[in-house]
Parts: sequence; structure tokens; C-alpha cells
Amino acid sequence: MDMNQYLDIFMEESKEHLQNMNEILMVLENTPNNLDLLNEIFRIAHTLKGMSGTMGFNNILNLTHEMENVLDDIRHGKMEITENVIDILFECFDELERYIYKIEKYNHEGENTSELLIKKLRDLIDKSSSTEDEYEGEINLELQSDDELITIDAHVEKAINMAIRKDFNPYLIKISLDKKCMLKSARAYIVINTLEKLSEIIDSSPSIEDIEDEKFEFDFELIIISEHKKDIIEKNIVTISEIESVNVIDLREKTYNVIDLTKNNLPSVESEKNEETKKEKRSDNVDNLINMKTRTTKTVRVDIDRLDNLMNLVSELIIIKTRLDDIDNYDQRQDINETTEHLERITTSLHDAVMKVRMVPIERVFNRFPRMVRDLSKELNKEISLIMTGAETEVDRTVIDEIGDPLIHLLRNSIDHGIEDINTRIRSHKDKTGVVKLSAYPDGNSVVIEVEDDGKGIDTEAIRRKAIEKNIISLQQSQLMEDNEIIQLLFSPGFSTKDEISDISGRGVGLDVVKNKIETLGGTVEVYSTFGKGSRFVIRLPLTLAIIQALLVTTGDEIYAIPLNNIQEISTIQTNEIRSIHDKEVILFRNSTLPILRLADLLNVPIATEKKDEEEATIVIVKKGDRLVGIIVDSLIGQQEIVIKSLGKYLANIKGIAGATILGNGSVALIIDTNSFF
Repeated sequence: MDMNQYLDIFMEESKEHLQNMNEILMVLENTPNNLDLLNEIFRIAHTLKGMSGTMGFNNILNLTHEMENVLDDIRHGKMEITENVIDILFECFDELERYIYKIEKYNHEGENTSELLIKKLRDLIDKSSSTEDEYEGEINLELQSDDELITIDAHVEKAINMAIRKDFNPYLIKISLDKKCMLKSARAYIVINTLEKLSEIIDSSPSIEDIEDEKFEFDFELIIISEHKKDIIEKNIVTISEIESVNVIDLREKTYNVIDLTKNNLPSVESEKNEETKKEKRSDNVDNLINMKTRTTKTVRVDIDRLDNLMNLVSELIIIKTRLDDIDNYDQRQDINETTEHLERITTSLHDAVMKVRMVPIERVFNRFPRMVRDLSKELNKEISLIMTGAETEVDRTVIDEIGDPLIHLLRNSIDHGIEDINTRIRSHKDKTGVVKLSAYPDGNSVVIEVEDDGKGIDTEAIRRKAIEKNIISLQQSQLMEDNEIIQLLFSPGFSTKDEISDISGRGVGLDVVKNKIETLGGTVEVYSTFGKGSRFVIRLPLTLAIIQALLVTTGDEIYAIPLNNIQEISTIQTNEIRSIHDKEVILFRNSTLPILRLADLLNVPIATEKKDEEEATIVIVKKGDRLVGIIVDSLIGQQEIVIKSLGKYLANIKGIAGATILGNGSVALIIDTNSFF
């Protein structure tokens, strides 16, 4: 069988499972006695084992199998969760992530690199076995059924009674597999998976774990709670091949003998607690099934290429709408107006719908950082608390794919260079645990992401000295620069105040990459710092990168588009009030000095002589963070929704141009990158 057709599904589901495992391990480290979390990790490892075995990825299969053994010992009280156990499980997570990365990139998992890790897992099991008395293991519930009597556990009885009160149907299902069945556990898994879609399985004989490990002959029994009728359950199971017989018994119609398993001689008090917790959890699952079935959210995975195609179709609709706006046929004006309004409503609705499909929570990026902060804090011997807020904030999928690396740079800098060591913090009368805050929130048509720490802040004098030493600025320039201008030097390529290069970070190392990446996405980076108190990096990104609101302006014979979210305001000035300082034009605007740039000069566009001699000029004041610049243009056309088109790789790096758009008359207008003018 060709398994390549299932590779995309395998990759998508594996990444989701690994992300969940990472999050659960982070919580489990702080709450090691949480059996629910442990069971969830076990389930994830078991699912990955089954998926990888089916796909033929044996390295993942072997590693997850050993993980299961360790987790099973912990669940049964044979082993305690220690810092060493958590560290090894994190190493397993990293190894699984590496295998998945190789499969995604090369379509195979590569060489087996987990022998040492498997040995560590086996050593944990051997160590726990040598310190524990041997015992037979977990007592499995044995369901005995005949025409008159069925024996069940007290917890199962509780779940059945609750289901009956809620008008659900309890069934005992007896399955006999064909004696010629080669893969008993695989066949049983199909049965269990089918039943889980129709019901909640609350008990089994033998246990689910033993069924999955093929520790049974050809018969097994399940007790389920379902809202479906008996015939529907039977119909779904009998369609499965290699099943000899199916017997569905309605427990409403039977009497059953109740036993209390807790009175048996269980191996240890801890195992008894685990058994009690497990049975109660099964009972709770039934309650959850009853109370939450109406709140189930259906989700679907969509190929991003299909979404991009849909986005292009919307873009073409908007272009057509704009062309209709430009038609000036008075005989058909009324019809055209109505058609245009109708088309505008459709395109706006379609645009909103597509954007909502493309929008994903930023928690996809945020979720990878707690683990990174944990590892770095241990490596640097610092105590660091990461506080994340606004993870539910939604941004365009394209932004999600690109924003991860810049945030990693900023967080590493905060941890390594911003947060002081424990002794320094105590001497500075600070809490020994440093705090790094990662937050996101919407702001108009932008999303703001902030990375803030309560460390030592940025030493502007150290930056000043290092910049002079590296000949980035002269001594005279440094004396004229304000602190916020000095801080901007951190974004110079290769700039660092560190004398020794750190393999983790350095306040400045990699910040030029951060700035370039953010500006490529149409965003900005701002830095605020108080020496001795901490620093705050503020990233502003557009909500979407495909369709934006823009102001159309003319310069010479050309039309240009300026993104609306970059514009502070539009005004007129008297040209005789413009002054020249150090060969730079400025004007006193509302009691502040405003730098002036001429779009014609920036883009080398010839303009008419009469325009140069006009006493009044139109300026578009654009912003970047808290800085403003006035751009002189010939005239304004108006606000319009435009579709951003790439200029292609040959014209990708032209300064001052962010892309192009097609106007209603079919001509092309360049989109101005105002950030490059600062």
C-alpha cells in the first residue's frame, strides 16, 4: 500500500500531538501528582506509536514504545516523577520533534539517533523494578455475563445509573475476532475507534492497554454509554472485517452483581489511589459526554494553497469592482451604481470570510516558548517566570509562520542579557525570580506583540561607547544623539555590547534580523527601556498582508499608494516656512520640528516647474513608532482598498517600494514603504 498519500495527515496530526505533549509536560513538572496529565501524555505517546508504526517509521515507534513503558510504571505507582524523569521525557520530545522535522523535509526519519535515549528510559524502568516488590500488576475488571447475571464494578454501576437517569443507553458489547485474524490489536483498535465515535467507553475486559498490546486471545468485552440505539451500534461493528461475532447487551434489561474492587489486595496504596482515580474519571467522562455534547466545535484543516487561491479570486473581484467605479457612462449610470453596490457587498463579505479563515490564534507561536524559557533558565542558573497574555489574539497565517524567529531572538536577549543573576537581583532589592512578559493584543488594523522584562534595562552609555569604538558613529554625533536614538543602534548589523560572543544571545546580537523580518512583514519595532528597571520591545504588525486600505496620491505623472495604517494625518504647509538644517528639510509643525521629504526626489520622479513654485504644498505625515515624517506629494486622489501584488524576486529589494497594485483603469500603482524613509 502506498502510504505517501497519508503523509500530510500524519505530519499535521503528529505536530499537534507533540505540541500538546510539550504543554502537558510543562504543567506536569509543577504538578507531578496530576494523574490526568500523565494519562494524557501516555495517550499521546501511544497514538504516535500507532501512527508511526502504520506509516513504517520505526525509530519513532521504538522510542514511543519505551516512553509508554516508563509512563505506565509511573501510572501504576512503580516510579515517581522526578526532575530527572521530566528531563528525559523532554529529551524524548526533542528527539521526536527532530524525527518529524526530517520526515517533513526528506520524507524519511533518517538514521536511528535515539539508542542512548532508549537506554535512559530502560534504566529508569530497571531502577524502579529493583526498588519495588514484584506484583502481578493492575487488577483488570473481569466482566462475567450470562442470561441472568452480569458482574460489574461499583464505579461502573455509578456511571451506568447516571447515564440511565440522563436518558442514555448503557451496553455490554462482547466481541469475538476471527481465529485467522493476524493483527488482533489492530482489529480491536478499529472496533474501539468505531465505538468511540458513537459512545463513551467506560470499561473493558481485558483493559484497553492489554488489548492494544495484544494481551488477549480472540475475545474482549466493553461497556459503553451511547445516545444511539442498539441496532445502530451493531450495524457499525458488523461491517468491520475479521470479526466472528458481536453481541450487544442492553444493560437496562439485565440485572448485574456489583463488586467493590478496592477491597481486593492491591499492590500498594498508590496503586489503589490510581485505580480509584481512573474509575472516577471514567464516570466523569460519561457526565462530560452528557453535558458537553451540544458544545462540540467542528474544525477542518484547509490546505494553505487553496486559501491563497481563494484570496486571489477575492483580489480579482475587488479589482473588477474598482474598474466598475471608474466607468462613466451616464446612460447606464443607475444600473451601474446598483451593480457596483451589490458587488461591493459581496466582495466585502467574501473578503471578511476569507480573512477569518486565514486568521489563527497567535498561541501557535507562543506555546513553544515556555519550554525554551525553562531550558535557558536552567542553563544560565537563573530563576525566570514567563507570563503570557493574549495568546488568543488572531493574526494572519502568513504572519504566524514568520514571527516565531524574531520573538525567539527577543526572548533569548531578555533572558540572557536583560534578567540579572539571582545574587545581582537580590543586591538590587529585586525578587530573585525575574519576570519576562509576552503579550499580544489587537490595536485597530494592527496586532501588537510586546516582550518585556524586569531586568537591568539597556545601558545607553555602553551602547554609545561601543558604537564609537566600532566607528558606527563619531564622538560628535554621539553627543548630539538622544537616548532613544542611541538605543536604535542596537538594530545595526552585528552590533553587540558584549565582549564575548554568547551562543545564547546578546542584547543586540540578531536584532538586525528581528528588525528586517518585522519590516518585511510591514511592521515596526519600538524599544522602551529604563536602566536598572527593565526593557520593553513593542512589535506592530498588520492584521493581514493581502488586502489593505491605502491613500492614493500623485507625484508627477505617477500614482502611488500609501498604506493607511502608516499615516498619522494629512495637511498643507507653506513652502516658504521650510528650513534647511544640515542639508535636511524641516518645518515647525504644531510647535514640533517635523522632517520633510519630497516623494518626487525620493523616487526620482520629474515634476512640472509650476508645481515646484507653488506657495502651498500637500504633506502626508507618516509614522513609525513615535517618530513622524512629512512627505510632500503633488495631490491626493482618495482612500481605496487595494490588493498587494509582489514585484517578483528581481525587483524585491527596491528601497521605498513595498509592492504594487492594479488600479481600476488597469494601470499599475506602486505601494510606498514609508518605514524605509526613517
